[in-house]
Amino acid sequence: MKNMRWQILIVVLALVAIAILLIGQQPTLLPIVPEIKPATGGEYIEGLVGSLGRLNPVLDFYNPADRDIDRLIYSSLVRFDDRGAPVNDLVESMGISQDGTTYNFSLRQGVIWHDGRPLTSDDVVFTIDLLRSAELPIPEDVRSLWEVVNVQALDKQTLQFRLPEPYAPFMDYLAFGILPQHLLSDLTPEELIASQFNLEPVGSGPYRFDHLITTEDQIAGVALTAFKDYYAEPAFIEQLVFRYFPDSPAAMSAYQTGEVMGVSQVTRDALPAALGEVNLNLYSGRLPLLSMIFLNLDNPEVPFFQDANLRRALLMGLNRQRMIDELLDGQAIIADGPIFPGSWAYYEGIERIPHDPDSAIKILKEAGYTIPASGGNVREDGEGHRLSFELLYPDDPRYKSFAEWIASDWERLGVGVELKPVPYAELVSDYLEPRTYQAAFVDLNLTRSPDPDPYPFWHQAQATGGQNYSRWDDRQASEYLEQARVDVDIAERTRLYHNFQVRFTGELPALPLFYPVYNYAVDKQVQGVTMGPLFDTSDRLATARQWFLLAERAAETQATPTGVAPAVTP
Repeated sequence: MKNMRWQILIVVLALVAIAILLIGQQPTLLPIVPEIKPATGGEYIEGLVGSLGRLNPVLDFYNPADRDIDRLIYSSLVRFDDRGAPVNDLVESMGISQDGTTYNFSLRQGVIWHDGRPLTSDDVVFTIDLLRSAELPIPEDVRSLWEVVNVQALDKQTLQFRLPEPYAPFMDYLAFGILPQHLLSDLTPEELIASQFNLEPVGSGPYRFDHLITTEDQIAGVALTAFKDYYAEPAFIEQLVFRYFPDSPAAMSAYQTGEVMGVSQVTRDALPAALGEVNLNLYSGRLPLLSMIFLNLDNPEVPFFQDANLRRALLMGLNRQRMIDELLDGQAIIADGPIFPGSWAYYEGIERIPHDPDSAIKILKEAGYTIPASGGNVREDGEGHRLSFELLYPDDPRYKSFAEWIASDWERLGVGVELKPVPYAELVSDYLEPRTYQAAFVDLNLTRSPDPDPYPFWHQAQATGGQNYSRWDDRQASEYLEQARVDVDIAERTRLYHNFQVRFTGELPALPLFYPVYNYAVDKQVQGVTMGPLFDTSDRLATARQWFLLAERAAETQATPTGVAPAVTP
């Protein structure tokens, strides 16, 4: 009997253990997360750095603050995503002829202006006629293109564009805001500039103009209201208000006092304050700017620039990351070439040239440049030719700091650098254009150019009279650029631009430094905000229609085996 009792006890204990194990494996019933859906309503107030000029898309080319608001009031034929690829806006469908010279577009049905009138092909043709006007402040490249493109309204919903020759970057020029012919056709260009329409605009975009905000008879802001009859899904936030501020710190102070909920641009002097705000979300995106050093490859005074290995040594001698960290507070990205990272044409496999002064010195020695035995800090070749040159830079304190840093890094290699500040306009007109410089530190501004089209700066045909300031004469690279400019097949263009980038990095006709970034700040109560790389600062508002301040929750259901605690509705 004693033996049997022990056996029964063992069985009981085993059953208890199994029961505990099974209980532990039962699903834990946690509440399901109710689905949160954006709801219509609310008001978003943004501190907009800048001032109002004219809320008119053919007059806003030189005022970023106007373009920010126009982005929401007006529609375009196409927009561009954050990779620079065109996406349809007013266009419903399109076709391109095999030779790349004819573009046919069909417009969306049922699109109306904010005053209720229908938008038609005639409005597009009317706006393009204005873009050709010599009396309006239109950039020369925009006016020149439209002067040679034939535009025809085939019917109320269909347009045809005929180009004199294939030009793949043509799509860049279709992102202009469209104006209402029925309101403006009686005005001359001069009258349009002074028209009251520019202060009470009528567009067809997701937001319509509501009213101006004035303080002491000065325009202090602009209020927009969601357009309920917008051809796509209407915006969630009912009203957007933009209040003007002279600079980023002033707008940031307004956020701290509760006057605004966002800051359009957080510059370096306002960045510490923004980072210190726990309820402020910061969004960063690469700007369409490239800081680089042009080298004059055809200047007999600096024949060593013709040596690609020596040019590589110069780039390897620059501590670009430290330059970014200490002079820009980290607000830039190291540049590997002339095509922007994140764009459809960028090659991820491009060679990254590191900061490596020891290897740079080795290259210089192999090229025959040594520190002279007689003394001095500048290297010379066997014939006594010094490795030194003049570096021009824009006459501005910010550029001076960079120029001094660059010169210091190169002097550590034994390269002599004489710095010369020059006003920016003079640097271009008196030095770059006539090719009378040796080296120049400049910025390339490619705002509103999602298509990279490096042709103007690097094709050999542009070495004289064009913008190929380095006078790079490379047939292989030029062929890639020629083909990519006329081929409408995006896959083939991508391949060609990848090849071009490999060639550029191997030859380094100029020295890429960095791409600056743009910072945008929005209070965390505003949800749905996203921002990618920028081709214009107004691109930060590309998704504004999806932002929301209010939300609704689906009815809670019974708990299920998986889930988390319910969220609190904002």
